[in-house]
Amino acid sequence: MNSTEHRFTTWDGTELFYRAWLPPQQARRALLLFHRGHEHSARWEETVRALALDDVAVFAWDQRGHGQSPGPRGHAPNLAAVIRDADCFARHVAETHGIASEDTIVLAHSVGAVVATAWVHDYAPRLRALILGTPAFRVRLYVPFAIPALRLKEKLFGPGEVKSYVKAKMLTHDPEQAAAYAADPQIFRQIAVNVLLDLFDTSQRLVADAGAIVVPTLVISAGADWVVNNATQRLFFERLSSPVKRFEELPGFHHAIFHEKERARLFQLVGDFIRERFTAPAPQRSLVQADEQGYTRQEYDRLQQPGSPAFGLVRASMKTLGQLSEGIQLGWKAGFDAGVTLDYVYENRARGRTPLGRMIDRNYLDSIGWRGIRQRRVHLQQLLAQALRQIAAAGRPVRLVDIACGGGRYVLETMAAERATQPTALLRDYKPENLEVARGHAQRLGLNEATTFAQADAFDRAGLAALTPRPTIAIVSGLYELFPQNAAVRTSLAGLAEALEPGGLLLYTNQPWHPQVEFIARVLTNREGQPWIMRRRTQAEMDDLVAEAGFAKEAQLIDEWGIFTVSLARRVQA
Repeated sequence: MNSTEHRFTTWDGTELFYRAWLPPQQARRALLLFHRGHEHSARWEETVRALALDDVAVFAWDQRGHGQSPGPRGHAPNLAAVIRDADCFARHVAETHGIASEDTIVLAHSVGAVVATAWVHDYAPRLRALILGTPAFRVRLYVPFAIPALRLKEKLFGPGEVKSYVKAKMLTHDPEQAAAYAADPQIFRQIAVNVLLDLFDTSQRLVADAGAIVVPTLVISAGADWVVNNATQRLFFERLSSPVKRFEELPGFHHAIFHEKERARLFQLVGDFIRERFTAPAPQRSLVQADEQGYTRQEYDRLQQPGSPAFGLVRASMKTLGQLSEGIQLGWKAGFDAGVTLDYVYENRARGRTPLGRMIDRNYLDSIGWRGIRQRRVHLQQLLAQALRQIAAAGRPVRLVDIACGGGRYVLETMAAERATQPTALLRDYKPENLEVARGHAQRLGLNEATTFAQADAFDRAGLAALTPRPTIAIVSGLYELFPQNAAVRTSLAGLAEALEPGGLLLYTNQPWHPQVEFIARVLTNREGQPWIMRRRTQAEMDDLVAEAGFAKEAQLIDEWGIFTVSLARRVQA
């Protein structure tokens, strides 16, 4: 198995480098390798040969800014861009070599292990297994208040980079490997400040939400690791929901476990786990009943119990002083999850009584949740435009249905921008006031003749199935997230599956994570005037619901904070 060199085009047009070790016969299984920070794919050569997986195709990529991939060394737009690169890499391997994700294992090291974990958490691929070597969930920075200082530096002085303090002898006891590391011209010491901060934030999110991960997982810790914190690795492991999970600590090993003096022990451990997982049947994941028991149901039940009195004080301030803000006032009146509230958030123009009210409104609009909502809108428009072009390119009529359109702003604006595809749309909503807002947008954009409106129930299976003419694109945005139970969601998706022509496209959203989920439950009210208590659906759960209805996910976008996803799925043949 000699390595060959290849490139793939990632989401923004960048060509990234990867190596492949292919068996002589067509492989049915794959191993994907994610290198640690500062390093590159060639560093996996000895590991690949030691594992001796003769019937497995092995692929190792160079992250952007590393090895033979382009970009300033150690830099990226943000860590979310690298995680999205990982999704593109995995999809490229699957499409090019015909190996399903169910027959794929990921082996990742250090920072690469964080990237791999975030990919599994955020994109929910159906992997056979995940192996994390010394994952960098918490880097030992040693400098007091390093993270706050770097945030301030970036805010005041803009983009920058920091040099790693790690010497080769801190990584391995093997003097030959230490010398090779120090002499390698493709290894560098710098890392962009924004990437380091994103690594910190993403790692905190992953450790807090490790229960969302159900892929069989092996975590390997180094007993004498100077680079990362082992206790955080253990905490992550304990919170995993994976039905098969193992934690192994290698006593005396430094951080670079794949280049340590006694690495033969590691190769045996990793090789045995890979063979064990490939021998066992592929995991049959089904989370369509996760609303009844499981990780996010337990969180939902906790949120329905009384919280800290401090939330009452916050609520009181928002009910009094907060009323100076037009956005907060609208939220109390219509519900913070209402379509008119989202339309206000999309507009993103601070308004209020007095300068203080406008300042409060600006702070309200800039909250992390609303920033995520506005990014979700951008992603919705991107994937909707892609869907319009795909259907038009196939020579099929572009007929949209949005089953809970709210104000309809993003749909109508995308239709206006893509007039060449000659789209028509049926916009449905259960609230007449939302439809009135949507009609106003349609008139403003000159889409009256291309758009019809209907007051209807998004969970009426028969009503959806009877749509005529049959739509070729269906949209469900921000709806299912408002309902904790899956029965209604399954009914709605089944109706859409019956309505759409085979090969039609479904655009759907999800909220797998929210850093303010408790604040929202304790302080804000929904469209019914009740506490806005959400049950998050992991991306794996949402994708399973969509798959059960007869759709196959083809693309996904997620914001840099990991809060909102937008996915595109195709209706498969019945």
